[in-house]
Amino acid sequence: MILLPRIREAAQKRGLRVILLSALCLAGVADIGRGLYVPAKAVAAQFLLERAFTRSLADQRPRRPWPWADMTPLARLSVQRLGVTRMVLDSGSGQALAFGPTLLPGGAAPGQPGTTIIAAHRDTHFRFLRELHQGDVVTLETRTGLKRRYRVTGTDVVRWDRYAVPDSASGERLDLTTCFPFDAIRRGPWRYVVHAQVIA
Repeated sequence: MILLPRIREAAQKRGLRVILLSALCLAGVADIGRGLYVPAKAVAAQFLLERAFTRSLADQRPRRPWPWADMTPLARLSVQRLGVTRMVLDSGSGQALAFGPTLLPGGAAPGQPGTTIIAAHRDTHFRFLRELHQGDVVTLETRTGLKRRYRVTGTDVVRWDRYAVPDSASGERLDLTTCFPFDAIRRGPWRYVVHAQVIA
């Protein structure tokens, strides 16, 4: 008779452990899903942006990648040595950064004297910046058909509030920027900037 309550108590404890373990597993799966969502969205968006950019090249008009988009692809950025191609958006908003690199306001338009500034996330679209070296060639092709090649001249790590756009007297330049360090989980004040000078 004394054994029966003990068995019942042990079964309840075991059931509670199973419930807790199941809840922890579900929380882990949900966390993994959240972690995969941003990279998956980034890849899918680039595919849709590539299609919209191809249509833009045909008629040289801005084309939305999906009906409710508040941005359009402005240019195709590529680094042949790394096999990298990214669609650059015409909006510098934080929301646009989830879908691809964006042209930042305050810089020059591609093909104009001054520095064109393009930013993207370090864990998705601009992860490859850590592999760019001095002398590498970056190509930028706009939706109007303008094509520019830039040679990487160097890199810097600067605080976000200390970055200054280089003087427009230095000709056509390109700065690619992302958060730093690359493996950090939290936001920080540092930015990694790749500098490049037009060559053609």
